[in-house]
Amino acid sequence: MNELKQRLSALGLSPEQVDSAINTVADFVKSKLPPEYDAMVDSLLAGQAPDLSALGGGLLDKVKGMFG
Repeated sequence: MNELKQRLSALGLSPEQVDSAINTVADFVKSKLPPEYDAMVDSLLAGQAPDLSALGGGLLDKVKGMFG
């Protein structure tokens, strides 16, 4: 997470803008996934390794579709 914040700061964003950008992206990702994956997104943003056992059921296909 610190690396992401550093990269966004290097673009000239203030700390408040960095936090806002990260929250906006997190909200976007969560809006594209079923609610049961919200905690996984939060874990990733907190720098923790999420429980990947929930990646079955076509989640990977859903994530791929988010960026298409």
